[in-house]
Amino acid sequence: MIYLRFEIGGRKRYGILKGKTVYEITPGYFSEFQKTGRRFALGGVKLLPPCRPSKIIALGLNYKSHAKELTMTLPDVPLIFLKAPTAVIGPNEKIRYPEVSRKLDYEGELAVVIKKQAKNISPEKAKDYILGYTCLNDVTARDLQKVDGQWTRAKSFDTFCPIGPWIADRIDPDNLRIETLVNSKTVQDSNTKNMIFSVKEIVSFVSEIMTLLPGDVISTGTPPGVGPMKRGDKVTVKIQKIGELTNFVG
Repeated sequence: MIYLRFEIGGRKRYGILKGKTVYEITPGYFSEFQKTGRRFALGGVKLLPPCRPSKIIALGLNYKSHAKELTMTLPDVPLIFLKAPTAVIGPNEKIRYPEVSRKLDYEGELAVVIKKQAKNISPEKAKDYILGYTCLNDVTARDLQKVDGQWTRAKSFDTFCPIGPWIADRIDPDNLRIETLVNSKTVQDSNTKNMIFSVKEIVSFVSEIMTLLPGDVISTGTPPGVGPMKRGDKVTVKIQKIGELTNFVG
C-alpha cells in the first residue's frame, strides 16, 4: 500500500494511492482508518511530507563504499545523529541555501517511518513497528559540519530534510536501488544491500536508546557520490519500488 499526505482546497488530508487516484482516509494511517468516499486525481493535489516526525534519527557511514571515499573507519555500531523536525519539507518544495554556508551537499537516503511506539525491540520484531519506507535528502552544510566538529547545525537548518513523495510498505528495504540525480544527471547510484547495518538492526538499535513514536523517521545513511548543490539546481532522490522525491535549491 502507498500512504500519503496531501492538500486540496486549502485542507491537509491523509490518503492512500492506487494508480493515479488518491483516496482520502480518516483519521490517518498511524491508526485504524477508513475511506471517506472522496477521491482525487494525483495530479490535482499538492503532496505534503508524508509524516510529521517528533524526531529524525539519521545514520552516518552506513555504506562501506561511502566510508571508503571519506577515508574513515567502518563503525562497529550504527553512528547516529539527529536532525531537527522543523527541517522537514515535502516534494517540490525549495531547499533554502543559508547565507552562512558556502558548501551545501545532497545525501540521498532510504528512510524508515515508524508505525507505533517502540522501545527495546529486537531486530526480529522490528518490521512490526514499521509503517513503510520513503525517500529522504539529508541536506548538509558541509563547511559548517567541518567547522563545528559535530553535526547538529550543519544538518538542521529549515528545509534541510526533504521527505517523500509518499510511504510504501510491503517491500524489501535491504535490496533497493537508490539514486540521486542533480539536474537529471546521476550522481549517486547504489543499492541498500550495500548497507553495513540492515534496517531491522538499525530500528532495534535506536529503540534501545530512545522511545520511537508514530511518524518518527530513521534515515539509513547515504551511498557514495555525495557532492555539492548550487542555487537553481533540481535534486531528485529516486528509490526502487518507492518513487522519486524532487526538490529545488534556492
